[in-house]
Amino acid sequence: MSYAILLRHHRGLVGIAFLAMFTSSLGQSFFIGLFQAPISEHLGLSAGQFGAAYATVTLVSGFAVLRLGPSIDWVAPRRFALLVIAALLVGILLLTAAPWWGLGLLGLGLVRFCGQGMMTHLGNTLAGREFTALRGRALGLVGIGVMLGETVLPPLMATLLVWLGWRELWWLFVAFLALLWVPLLLFAPWPSAPGQRPRKGERRDGPRPFREARFWRLLPLLMVLPITMTGLFIYQAQMTADLGSTLGVYALALAGMGVAKLPGALFGGRWVDTLGPIRLARLYLLPYALALVLAISVGGDLGVWALMVGGGLAIGAQEPIATSILVRCWGVEHLGTVRATLSAAMVFSTGLAPAVLGIALDLGASFSAILAGMLAFLMLSWWLAQGLLGRLKTQGE
Repeated sequence: MSYAILLRHHRGLVGIAFLAMFTSSLGQSFFIGLFQAPISEHLGLSAGQFGAAYATVTLVSGFAVLRLGPSIDWVAPRRFALLVIAALLVGILLLTAAPWWGLGLLGLGLVRFCGQGMMTHLGNTLAGREFTALRGRALGLVGIGVMLGETVLPPLMATLLVWLGWRELWWLFVAFLALLWVPLLLFAPWPSAPGQRPRKGERRDGPRPFREARFWRLLPLLMVLPITMTGLFIYQAQMTADLGSTLGVYALALAGMGVAKLPGALFGGRWVDTLGPIRLARLYLLPYALALVLAISVGGDLGVWALMVGGGLAIGAQEPIATSILVRCWGVEHLGTVRATLSAAMVFSTGLAPAVLGIALDLGASFSAILAGMLAFLMLSWWLAQGLLGRLKTQGE
């Protein structure tokens, strides 16, 4: 079944998940980074203080997703979306209008938690839970919502900042999103929750991924991309200097990564449905592994382009593969719980990754050596997952 037929028969549900992913842009690092200077000035924080505060609220939001994310397994999705949207609006109001820096940081935390955390959680969980034969295509399609935000919003916001202040620009974007959300909240075919809310004092049924060996064997494979790509983004200046390239080339390659994510998502989603997620899980990191080898051995502009494009292809394909494997292991009725655990683990790891790489650079490690370490991490993660993937394979695609 093609993507056109998927949209024809399920456009309401796909539209909800897609808009949730696009709305998550409000809490993503690329969007907040566009306004780092005026937000810091508004809160009276230096660049270093803002960075420390940003890392703190990000880690707190990771714990909050771990605690509250599983509720999507028993809270009706429409109500879940309303609660997240309301909290996101409160966060934006505090961030843009609060007279005290403490309230502003609370607003920033709510924006991170509801945007990057819960909106992404909502979109991926709905797409992964409500589709069966079309799960890969649905996940690939809704994932384009994040890619659209990353590609369109930075130049658009930079242009509009010529005429509008940063607060007015945030409010304008929120008003635009409200025009899209209202008809979906009122008229779209929202599904029901798959489970019942645990009774007060009753132990919640369902998996405890952190207590299962198979989760820990799978987790490194799914964290390779977010951890290593975060390092490349944060230390872009050191990377380009060591590889013999320039930041101008990196900027162009970053745009190339955004373009590469699209075929990664669309083809990855289709292949998940036709070839199965287990087979793809063993192959989808290959473009990134080859890019690391090329960057280490050749370097230069070609190495930077390879890292961005290879990473983009793999990032685009990862979500359909990862969510489909989670469903295979734990079932759709507990997808919210497992996805929340995975999301929290990724938040924690990506928060620590820049610190680890920074220490390595301070100790005198070259970026080529760091890339070699990333390649070794990738290979180890792939090897750790093979036993679990093999068992899932024998159970049948």
